[in-house]
Amino acid sequence: MLDHLECGIVLTGCEVKSLREGRMSLDEAYGRVDRGEVWLMGCDIQEYTFDSQQNHDPRRRRKLLMHRREINKFANQAYEKNLTLVPLKMYFKSGRAKVLMGICRGKKNYDKRQALKKHDAQREIDRAMRRDR
Repeated sequence: MLDHLECGIVLTGCEVKSLREGRMSLDEAYGRVDRGEVWLMGCDIQEYTFDSQQNHDPRRRRKLLMHRREINKFANQAYEKNLTLVPLKMYFKSGRAKVLMGICRGKKNYDKRQALKKHDAQREIDRAMRRDR
């Protein structure tokens, strides 16, 4: 992670209730700049079980609230230098939902291969340790 920034998020009422229950996943989420605005894509906020009429789409895109200078500095840096905006965590601060966004560099193919080799070696060690017991 190269840098991080706390920003607000636009949510509906049933989304906030689902968040308070902890029914949210940031596994495949990322940030995207579109027409001068920053959007959170792929964030999965499950439907609120007690609200049947106005439930939301769980994987809809959500607008992130940032000042113009933050968008220019932070999000455009990601666009120009081929970096990725990644949500690190979502939490409540003074009753308002906040997202901690980080700007990260993706792995190269050789880095991924190294990580896979390391993971496979650790798996073999764990298997050998289980057999010896």
